Amino acid sequence: MQSLDLDRLNQTVLAQRERFATAAPFPHVVLDDLLYPEVADAVAHEFDAARQGWQFFQHFNEKKIALNDPSRMGPSSRAVIADLQSDAFVRALDRLVGVDGLLADPELDGGGLQQTLPGGFLNVHTDFLAHTTRKTWSRQVNLLLFLNRNWEESHRGWLELWDAGVTRCVRRIEPLFNRCVVFRTTATSFHGVPAGVACPEGQSRKSIALYYFREEGQTCPLRPTHYVPLPGDSTLRRALIRADQWLVAGYSFVKRHSPLSDAMASKILKRF
Repeated sequence: MQSLDLDRLNQTVLAQRERFATAAPFPHVVLDDLLYPEVADAVAHEFDAARQGWQFFQHFNEKKIALNDPSRMGPSSRAVIADLQSDAFVRALDRLVGVDGLLADPELDGGGLQQTLPGGFLNVHTDFLAHTTRKTWSRQVNLLLFLNRNWEESHRGWLELWDAGVTRCVRRIEPLFNRCVVFRTTATSFHGVPAGVACPEGQSRKSIALYYFREEGQTCPLRPTHYVPLPGDSTLRRALIRADQWLVAGYSFVKRHSPLSDAMASKILKRF
């Protein structure tokens, strides 16, 4: 069973291309009801059923868990990711974002199923701009698909899009059920979940994160996730954000040049 209506998607792409290109603070679009409702429901239920394989990303700049091993995902989750990485879907993304030759990432580097539990957060940042292990791939596009039934304003968890100077939040997007956000990944596409998540215990902010790349034909410089302080942050908080930034950069370097994996690092972080 297909996860989404590709004909409808292609019509949406034609209608949204100009809006995507001219959106502030950087090219992006919000696509509601991307998946068939019953498929989205099935994936959301599988988040709760998946007990093994979750990786812990817990440091000063973020607190979340992620699962990027398809063998540990449920069948609906695997099917949706396969459809969102299919040639037909990726070519639709090409037309939407205006980048030819996009490539889906079979390794789900940094992507996959993601959950933010109560108290979790993600500081404002720009994403890594080159694939960690496929050294000639540059990152071009982010896709975030939210799977949160009955999400309330009081639960926070908004995806915030900030201007290039990180002086103000230009747009705040609620992580509503079956809502998809697509945006260009650049050195100034600042975004995050700095307000954190305040849903009740036993619930979480659920999403699928997928990233799309382009083959450059030469090694791309390693440019890891870049976290930034916000206006009003204290001197101490600014220093801690930057110190943690250096640790993340060091980890990215080691990951590119050694067998270290996110799963191995997660086990270390979980202990602490």
